[in-house]
Amino acid sequence: MDIFRLDRQCAFVTGAGSGIGRRIAIALAEAGADVGCFDLTDSNGIETTAAEIGKLGRQSIVLRGDVTCAADLAVAIDKTEHEIGPVSVAVNSAGIANAAPAENMEESQWKQMLEVNLTGVFLSCQAEARVMLSRGTGSVVNIASMSGTIVNRGLSQAHYNASKAGVVHLSKSLAMEWRERGVRVNSVSPGYTATPMNLRPEVATQVQRFEADTPLGRMATTEEIAWPVVFLASPAASFCTGLDLVIDGGFTCW
Repeated sequence: MDIFRLDRQCAFVTGAGSGIGRRIAIALAEAGADVGCFDLTDSNGIETTAAEIGKLGRQSIVLRGDVTCAADLAVAIDKTEHEIGPVSVAVNSAGIANAAPAENMEESQWKQMLEVNLTGVFLSCQAEARVMLSRGTGSVVNIASMSGTIVNRGLSQAHYNASKAGVVHLSKSLAMEWRERGVRVNSVSPGYTATPMNLRPEVATQVQRFEADTPLGRMATTEEIAWPVVFLASPAASFCTGLDLVIDGGFTCW
């Protein structure tokens, strides 16, 4: 089963301070990787992520910046490579979510969503690929959403859905550009997941609807998203590129 391991590899994870991104960073460490943890300057959880990785006996580094800033990403990649090692795995999980009726949505709200969720993923991939392509090896996994494939009932989020559909197709496009240069690119599209955002008391009624609409009758745990990401990052997925792995409890079947 060593083919699923990431021993002696260095991973870089955006959005590592909370939710799915945090659990992915820890899962990569559980699989043997050292991890550069990147999140916003005001992220309160990134040190906790790094501490959990340290408890596993793996190296980690706290990196702060904004995925919409190419310079921040370049500095973070450089620091990761100098302090931990050459980046061979990258997971881009940073993103935002909110809702508004399309006919009333402010242009600024639309632009911010696309800037963070789509341009941020592109800039992250670009920074990561610049070091991976020079060595002819690497695996990038982008976190999209089942909302890039379906439209969620009861949620007015055309901007979010469009951004995540963009992440799926961006990943396929990059996979094809880099197919002969040793870098694989895939995406993972989670369904409803039990992150802190979805566990707030004020959204309990909405969560009941989410779970009722999911064939498996519940939300995913963050672990159930993280381990498929580890698979795609690992040598076990060496023939996977341009794949969008939908992890939704069967939601998109209905």
